[in-house]
Amino acid sequence: MGTIDTTYNLKEVLRSILFVAGEGVEKEYVAEKLGVSMKELEKAVCALEEECSKENGIHLIRYKNKIQFASNPNFANYVSDVLSPVREKSLTRAALETLAIIAYKQPVTKLEIEDIRRVNCDYATQALLDQNMIEIVGRKDAVGRPLMFGTTEAFLKRFNIDSVSALPDYDELMERIKVLHDEDEPASDNLFKNVDDFQFEDEPPIDEQQDA
Repeated sequence: MGTIDTTYNLKEVLRSILFVAGEGVEKEYVAEKLGVSMKELEKAVCALEEECSKENGIHLIRYKNKIQFASNPNFANYVSDVLSPVREKSLTRAALETLAIIAYKQPVTKLEIEDIRRVNCDYATQALLDQNMIEIVGRKDAVGRPLMFGTTEAFLKRFNIDSVSALPDYDELMERIKVLHDEDEPASDNLFKNVDDFQFEDEPPIDEQQDA
């Protein structure tokens, strides 16, 4: 293997690796295989990240200490028009609100989600499982041992979040959601901000469902 003696060379080597990989690669693994320090690698990652940003068609994203190339979300519609891929299904307001609760309260059970939303969450939870936004992370030590849910790497990638501890504030998140989700109606102003104050009107209350 040739010597990687400059940040520029390392940046271009990294560009090639990410292009061929097509998926996230762990930074520690790259540094180990290339024989460079994490400081050197991070310097090259930052240089490549700055280059692949703004209006560039390819962006560099980070999540769970991994790095990956992804298309600029601002161009998603153009890419779809040309390549006709199966688009990611839009998340409904109910699903987004459920996802918000799980993201900030995880691990959390469906009953705990419903206690906050005051509506049945069967459909929203299943939709999030189907789209790999959430996963089962265990069972709660309680009567019936209910399933507990948490977010996935796919959730971090979709919203371009490095880790759950780095969840953005409401305004920043909504800017990302606008790219991924063409809303038919305004989303709750409290989404991903204060789940204890949610107001819900899109699903029948649990009490009404039980009386039906």
